[in-house]
Amino acid sequence: MTNLAQEAWFKDPALGRVFALLNADGGEGRVVGGAVRNSLMGLPVSDIDVATTLTPETVVERARASGIKAVPTGIDHGTVTLVIDGKPFEVTTLRTDIETDGRRAKVAFSTDWRTDAERRDLTINALYADQRGDVVDLVGGLADIEKRNIRFIGDAATRIAEDYLRILRFFRFFAYYGSGRPDADGLRASAAARSKLHTLSAERIWSELRKLLAAEDPGRALLWMRQAGVLTEVVPETEKWGIDAIPALLATEKALDWRPDPLLRLASIVPPDVARLEKMAARLKLANAEAGFLKAWATAAPINDEMSSAAFDRLLYRNGTEGIVARLKLALAAARGKAEGDLNEMSRSARLGRLLDHAATWKKPSFPLNGSDVMAGGVPAGKRVGEILSDLENQWIEENFAADRATLLARLAELVR
Repeated sequence: MTNLAQEAWFKDPALGRVFALLNADGGEGRVVGGAVRNSLMGLPVSDIDVATTLTPETVVERARASGIKAVPTGIDHGTVTLVIDGKPFEVTTLRTDIETDGRRAKVAFSTDWRTDAERRDLTINALYADQRGDVVDLVGGLADIEKRNIRFIGDAATRIAEDYLRILRFFRFFAYYGSGRPDADGLRASAAARSKLHTLSAERIWSELRKLLAAEDPGRALLWMRQAGVLTEVVPETEKWGIDAIPALLATEKALDWRPDPLLRLASIVPPDVARLEKMAARLKLANAEAGFLKAWATAAPINDEMSSAAFDRLLYRNGTEGIVARLKLALAAARGKAEGDLNEMSRSARLGRLLDHAATWKKPSFPLNGSDVMAGGVPAGKRVGEILSDLENQWIEENFAADRATLLARLAELVR
């Protein structure tokens, strides 16, 4: 019997209080999902979710009687969050599906552990650990964890038809936990049902896609998504652009210790076409900052890797750093991908690396004058103020920001005369 009782998170007294609350008077609670899966895979555990035979109302009553804070985070669907010593435990009543339509399910509460397990999506997510720490496997998840096999519970097509988001979850979990090839049945069922993804909300699609792109190595998952037609279904902008840039980007991230950036990875597989990116951002309902990043990248000025530091400073001042850093990272990754045995690309990689280091620490200088200075110099409020200020700022930029306030005021006085 596989047992998790010696895991540090399992020995937490707060979890002990949860078990004591749920397991009294004929009830039972078991840890379920990610905490069990990650422990068995030797990965860090963060959130601890618990399944119980008790109804949510009973969970709330018992919590209040024990002085434990209970938050009805999803009580209609059976979920109550217990907060102990500032730590949340999501407690959900066992459920059975009454009706599903591919987007949401109507559920009834249950006391049957097998029924609860079989309604979940993937075998590795349907493992329980009871109060003793013994792992309870009702769907063959332990064998799949051993093989790092990502497999739907029961019939793959049936599981997907219950919630089409499971197509993206299949590939996302493959990116994080899978090895080798994806499960053949899951791959076929995902390809067959891919057109149903358009029935889901944009927020759900982007949330899953973003998590997938944040994996340490999403390359194999993206490859199989492309093979199955799923990637084109959710991001049609990749259709003629492809994912060829991903391997070199991932290798560069690892070599240079870059933090995985879902948006930079997305940028690497879509064309830098502002109009198309704006449509994509609207379709996926990207946050303003996310859409802004893609626009900054797409509109960033071309970078000559042989330009001088002074010219590069002027480019950064006029364009900002965000889009230029993104362009440099993708250019550097591409150059490193070609560098083996190519002296030109090796030299280019070195130059791009220096520019990137410079951009990462660059601080934008502050132009010493403003509109009030121009008006104080005798120019009436209006369009002319902005024109003069712009002329002076352009001179200041072209001289590499060398002129101080006194010099610029003297030039202003000359212009006004």
